[in-house]
Amino acid sequence: MDVKKIKETALHGILNNPVFVLVLGMCPTIGMTTNVENALGLGLATAFVLIVSNVLISLLRKVIPDKVRLPSYIIIIATFVTVVQLFLAKFLPALNTSIGRFIPLITVNCIILGRAEAFASKNSVGYSALDGLSMGLGFTCSLVILGAVRMLLIEAGFAIFQTAAGGFITLGLMMALFNFVLDIYKNHDKAKLLKVGELQ
Repeated sequence: MDVKKIKETALHGILNNPVFVLVLGMCPTIGMTTNVENALGLGLATAFVLIVSNVLISLLRKVIPDKVRLPSYIIIIATFVTVVQLFLAKFLPALNTSIGRFIPLITVNCIILGRAEAFASKNSVGYSALDGLSMGLGFTCSLVILGAVRMLLIEAGFAIFQTAAGGFITLGLMMALFNFVLDIYKNHDKAKLLKVGELQ
């Protein structure tokens, strides 16, 4: 068991956040963050697809031929998206009405296909599941934070934040704040390593 790799994989989705750092999945990020409920629903749906598709792609990584690698990944991802769509339609019809039009777009979400290609196709099932969980949580948290901020601003009377322009403004401000805090964290981490090096 590689403790360092486990830690890096677990923190990857937070420190290398898919929304605030990688700037992926912008369509659902802007479209579905006008309130917390929609943001959470879409975030969890995406996280589920990300985790289970990572696991299955990792299991089949030595079986899928290189020539049909990407089409195979898309079929796997689309299958799990269909499962999510059927589940929402059956058990959460109100949420399905709100976010249903964005569920099929999960199939072509750059985060999911990117993690399948960059990580799940090269790593074991355990690491791939952890990577999916980390990136899924990072994506969900980003959507919920944006949804909460926009909802508060809309309720305060700033109608512009109901629009796509307001979504981009909120996203830009949150990206700046996240990256500012991330820089402080990284610099603090470097300072600790230098201090340890000096003591040795």
